Amino acid sequence: MTVEMGLRERKKAATREALRVAAMRLAVEHGVEGVTVEAIAAAAGVSPRTFHNYFPGKEEAIVATLTDGARAVIEGLRLHPAEEPVWDALRTVIVGIMLPPETRDETIALMRVVKANPALVAQQMCGIGEMEREVAEIIAARTGTDPDRDLYPHLVAGAAGMAMRAAVDLWVEGMTGTDLPDLVDEAFAQLRAGLPPPRTARDA
Repeated sequence: MTVEMGLRERKKAATREALRVAAMRLAVEHGVEGVTVEAIAAAAGVSPRTFHNYFPGKEEAIVATLTDGARAVIEGLRLHPAEEPVWDALRTVIVGIMLPPETRDETIALMRVVKANPALVAQQMCGIGEMEREVAEIIAARTGTDPDRDLYPHLVAGAAGMAMRAAVDLWVEGMTGTDLPDLVDEAFAQLRAGLPPPRTARDA
């Protein structure tokens, strides 16, 4: 019975992955307006009815690559050693789920599509907001604070989410010449230092 359930879950995961990839690639190739649920389902080799077993609509499928990353942060933090300082744990988990180099160009193209579409931006922000709420609960449990009463876990979770978004936005624009994990490292280092003003030529 356990083996049978394991096979069923693997098949479901494979179907969702096929839909996610199809949605991402179609959005990059044709734009959001040129994508339909039917087209995504056909590209993944399933029916539109099956599509709706996994995603409410095309927007959720298109941004699944990004919201899945947020979910991976939550799961990674839950599994991380509780004794590690919060900022160290967040930095390790977030850098650990950074996208592999072979998906770089496709992911950048997807992020540009998302940034240009208000509906997709809203969908992505909902996923990030949910991530920050769950991360705040994990941080509260590790720091002995109350997520319903204390600011600390929410401030840390919000700052971590903003650091990740800022690093990703700069990476997508491609003007820094820096890899995404290095940008995230730098963002977390600046947060931990209290965001001191940067030195300028005038200060030197």
